[in-house]
Amino acid sequence: MAFMKKLLPILGVFLAYYYYSANEEFKPEMLQGKKVIVTGASKGIGKEMAYHLAKMGAHVMVTARSEEALKKIVAECLEYGAASAHYIAGTMEDMTFAERFVARAGKILGGLDMLILNHITSATMEPFVGDIPLVRKSMEVNYISYVVLSMAALPMLKQSNGSIVVVSSMADSAMKAVDGILSTEASPKEDCALEIIKGGALRQEEVYYGKLGWSNLLLRNPGRILLEFFSLRSYNMERFINN
Repeated sequence: MAFMKKLLPILGVFLAYYYYSANEEFKPEMLQGKKVIVTGASKGIGKEMAYHLAKMGAHVMVTARSEEALKKIVAECLEYGAASAHYIAGTMEDMTFAERFVARAGKILGGLDMLILNHITSATMEPFVGDIPLVRKSMEVNYISYVVLSMAALPMLKQSNGSIVVVSSMADSAMKAVDGILSTEASPKEDCALEIIKGGALRQEEVYYGKLGWSNLLLRNPGRILLEFFSLRSYNMERFINN
């Protein structure tokens, strides 16, 4: 009991810091002049993020497989007020393209402030029946390419003190893929896109936008955060990073 009396004030201070420190106000000018890459930008949330960034005056680089769609998005980004807008078409199934894409984008933009990883390959919701090539493709596009892109972008992001944003969504296009399987309603892609950009600008570890309040509560689970806090104290992170 005495231990709990000592722990509760510490827990209260920790939770207050955690909840209120993340409430920094977002301002659109935070993205003005910033150099941003958006992958999977030919439709859905990716396209909407490109539009939001353009309206905020960012330098936008978009990529996806469809060159025709990207051309249209770049033209519209310029109309919306982007500082500049560019595209490079290609597939993230090709790791060589993924790595070279970041290098080309960095040269065109003159650096990088934010890397938004939004691309994904379609996957069946049917039970697994031994389709190893599909598993391999999903792992390469949905995971390995994210690592390749992040590592290629890291030197530029270190120089700019930039950030990496990883997107997982249940917006319109994602919900169509699970129609009749998942009963949850899609979140508006325009609103989701804006919340993702806000989270990236504010350097938030997690962002949730949707109609299910319990999901937001679980994401900001104070018990999990507290456990991570105390667990990390057991590690010499400086030595780990340096070595």
